[in-house]
Amino acid sequence: MARGADPCPEGGPFADAGTRPVLWEAFDQLIGPGRWWRRPGVGGTIPVRFPVEGDPGDAGWHIEASYESAGHRHVNIRSRARGLLALYLFSDVDADSAPTRLRPGSHRDAARVLAPAGDAGVPWTEAAQAAAAASAGRPTLLATGQAGDVFVCHPFLVHAASWPHRGRLPKLMAQPAVALHDQFPMSAPLSPVERAIVADAGR
Repeated sequence: MARGADPCPEGGPFADAGTRPVLWEAFDQLIGPGRWWRRPGVGGTIPVRFPVEGDPGDAGWHIEASYESAGHRHVNIRSRARGLLALYLFSDVDADSAPTRLRPGSHRDAARVLAPAGDAGVPWTEAAQAAAAASAGRPTLLATGQAGDVFVCHPFLVHAASWPHRGRLPKLMAQPAVALHDQFPMSAPLSPVERAIVADAGR
């Protein structure tokens, strides 16, 4: 078995992981206090990667969708419903353990892809493919670390799963959104994430 995913539990250590004061302070600093949903845990699912050589079938470069419209996933330049992308490591992850791949700086490419559509947004598949193509020249970093580490990322960061998994133990992580109550207003005072979107969308 290459992979599996279960809903992330909301209690016990998972609640502790999702409500750490240092994380909530970082969310406030990056997207603005009062704008995001303070859920009682991590949220999302826990994808599990088992040691295997084969392609898991879902390792393509993409950005995350943020909301549904007419039954389909979309994303818009104001990042409706998604303030940040967070990667929670629930097991130690090294380069052999199928770590998530990241393209630093790719949020800039994604913002330029999304900007022409404005608030109306872009279907997720189209946006994911266009952002992947636009950021193809970016370097790749691996989201490696120890159990308990959290990567706090721009909501438009282009990323991908990886394979093969040549480690000894399954890799466990969660990749939830830090959910916005609405969408970024793009009005003063701008949060750091908004400043990046405004600057990049106009280029």
